[in-house]
Amino acid sequence: MSKETPLMKQYKEIKEQNQENILFFRLGDFYEMFFEDAVICSKELGITLTSRNKEKGQNVPLAGIPYHSAAGYISKLVAKGYKVAICEQVEAASEAKGLVKREVVKVITPGTVIDTDYLDDKSNNYLLGIIIRENKAGISYLDITTGEFKVTQLEGKDIISQAINEIYKLSPTEILVESRTLERFNEEFSDYKKLNEIVINPINKVKNADEILKKYFNVISLESYGIDRKELAVDAGGFVLEYVLELHKYNELPIQTISYDNRMNYLELNLATQKNLELVENTREKTNMGTLLWVLDRCKTSMGTRMLKKMIKNPLLNIDEIEKRQGDIGYFIDEVLVREDVREGLKSIYDLERLIGKIILGTENARDLIAIKKSIKSSLEVIKILGANQMFTTDIKKLVEIYNLIERSIVEEPPFSVREGGMIKTGHNETLDELHTISKSGKNYILEIEKKEKEKTGLKTLKIKYNKVFGYFLEVSRANSHLVPEEYIRKQTLTNAERYITPELKEYESTILNAKGKIEGLEYDLLKEISGKLVGEIKLLQKLAFGLAYVDVIASLADIATKNNYICPKIVEGYDLEIRSGRHPIVEKLVVGEDYISNDIILDEETKVIVLTGPNMAGKSTYMKQAALIILMAQMGSYVPASSATIGIVDKIFTRVGASDDLVSGQSTFMVEMSEVANIVNNATDRSFVILDEVGRGTSTFDGLSLASAITEYIHDNLGAKTIFATHYHELTELEYKLKYLSNYRIEVSEANDEVVFLREIVKGGADKSYGIEVARLAGLPAEILLKAKQLLQVLETKKAIIEEKIGSEQLSLFGGSPIKIEKPKIVEPQISTGEKKILAEVAKLDVNNLTPLDAMMKLNELKNLLMN
Repeated sequence: MSKETPLMKQYKEIKEQNQENILFFRLGDFYEMFFEDAVICSKELGITLTSRNKEKGQNVPLAGIPYHSAAGYISKLVAKGYKVAICEQVEAASEAKGLVKREVVKVITPGTVIDTDYLDDKSNNYLLGIIIRENKAGISYLDITTGEFKVTQLEGKDIISQAINEIYKLSPTEILVESRTLERFNEEFSDYKKLNEIVINPINKVKNADEILKKYFNVISLESYGIDRKELAVDAGGFVLEYVLELHKYNELPIQTISYDNRMNYLELNLATQKNLELVENTREKTNMGTLLWVLDRCKTSMGTRMLKKMIKNPLLNIDEIEKRQGDIGYFIDEVLVREDVREGLKSIYDLERLIGKIILGTENARDLIAIKKSIKSSLEVIKILGANQMFTTDIKKLVEIYNLIERSIVEEPPFSVREGGMIKTGHNETLDELHTISKSGKNYILEIEKKEKEKTGLKTLKIKYNKVFGYFLEVSRANSHLVPEEYIRKQTLTNAERYITPELKEYESTILNAKGKIEGLEYDLLKEISGKLVGEIKLLQKLAFGLAYVDVIASLADIATKNNYICPKIVEGYDLEIRSGRHPIVEKLVVGEDYISNDIILDEETKVIVLTGPNMAGKSTYMKQAALIILMAQMGSYVPASSATIGIVDKIFTRVGASDDLVSGQSTFMVEMSEVANIVNNATDRSFVILDEVGRGTSTFDGLSLASAITEYIHDNLGAKTIFATHYHELTELEYKLKYLSNYRIEVSEANDEVVFLREIVKGGADKSYGIEVARLAGLPAEILLKAKQLLQVLETKKAIIEEKIGSEQLSLFGGSPIKIEKPKIVEPQISTGEKKILAEVAKLDVNNLTPLDAMMKLNELKNLLMN
């Protein structure tokens, strides 16, 4: 058996500690992958699979990539759910005694990607941790690229649903679930994983989570962060932080603080509501086209868009906070020139949050520092434009100092690589300037040598050139090689030229190259020194980034309000909801070639439930969703599409819209429908807003009608939530005579000359027709089908009229007449003749498994004769 090489022995020792990870093993200018890792990378990355040590009989699978382009490859693997361990050479080859020492310097997972070039700049890259005990859940989430680190704690009877709602709202790229929690709710997490194609890792609960957090933040108590008594939140925060620290080998992270995200401060949006209202992602292409974010996002920075997403998903409950945002938007609406100047200034501001993260993580280059300098300059201009109306405060003097530090040290257009030199300005460091002088004078001397050799040899075409293999050399055409002096030392023969060196040339080469190497090393050290000074001002820069993002969002909302004719809603503590001439913010932007029909919605102590009837395609869903979206926009502090609006604070928005099977969990349309309704009736309060669309249609007509009416009564009598119930069951309009706080509304329809026109106007009163056949005509069904359907409808309506005439419509009414007594049905034994009994006896004796086709035909004929006799 062939002996294992020292390199492979080193590789296997390191791989043994990283069995779950794909190991990127640094060899010179390449990362190499061996064995199974090589096979995986070849398949997933489309790179060549070869082998190593064939001559020694080992045949080790091998794949490699250049280290300078590794980021793209790593991102592809991580996006597919793999973890990648980066193994670097941690000592210079010149200093190594034998094999160069190598170590894993970090492990990259979907939630801990630090190369921001391969992340969505308008979305946070959250790593989320969760732990559930009984009816409580602790959740923590961290974005390593921005330093955001928050925890929250939930409590309730349906704790897993609450937790999944929050996870969906945060849209993490990786989830850590405490092992016991994962065992308890394995089905729910498996469903979420399948639907969202996300990495979910089990984590053992860490001991002393509070000590981990206190040690990292260097505090003696977590009280100042408001989480000292939130045990599960602390546990979740502890194991998420420990996970990241382990992956990054306990190097410094851009996490400066941990904060408690009190869910009691925000309007609750369950999973169904987030999807049905299409807040930041549409349900078809999974993009933001046709979403509320698509309408409201005119932000100039990626920081602004990320903050806007959070605002949309987390409407406020505190009126003072809402009115603060309204006031800031109002300022920008009134001060048009200020708004336009601020938005112009924001265009020049880079993603400060992620630039700061790169500096702390040590992945920055000189261009990132220039981006910070330019951003500081533009931010100071924005602050000056805002004048007395300072929407955020900052230390301007410190910002100027940071600007000046970068201005006097980093060249305006530095190279991308931090190892090539050319980053630091002349005058910043005396030693560096001296090295540059040596390097430049050495190059000039090389030119002098070239001139001297030309004169000495008479070779006019002689050139001194340089490459990484030979260094500096003299190149002479082969035709003139006989004129070369004897002291020239031949190094290489080419087709048309000969290459030589001389002792004098090599001596000056050494001087130049040593200076060049020292320049590159010193410039790198100086860059890190400058970055280190910025790290000391990290809280200031993070605060600046947050303030700029807020101004960006507010200016965007003001711009949208102006262009779309939005108004400032009045937010009150009371129950009433009054929206005059309300419009759907998304639909009105998508309508082409026609005016959007606005409608009022009024829900108060006298009318808490609306039964909305009318045909499909007439606008019922649009009307209901526009009410929900206007409430949501108002409570996130935005202006709204209406002529006026008074909105009593809503604590939760629930939606039961649409019909679709849940293929992942195997639930039918009707089961999904009933599950969502159950969630509503079990969690809604009298301060909630509920929209129900066609509840009950997933089952038979009578079942559906019975359930729809019972659900409506329950919400009316037991919950008191503001509710709009859109239905095809126009029989439900009879509930208006029974339920005190329920009113009927319908979509107005115009009928003339056998044509039906949906006016999309909401008026008081119930509909008595569904217009289903007319909708089918608009959908393009053939005329033959439509004619037959009308004939059948006429027959059914005639039969219904006859029955009503004979029995009385009062007794047929779902809500009128005497209650029906439900009795257990009597079981009547079937009457069987003697011949039939004989046949059954013969069939019972048959051995079907051993019956040939011919025997079966003969037996069937025999049984037929028995029946006839």
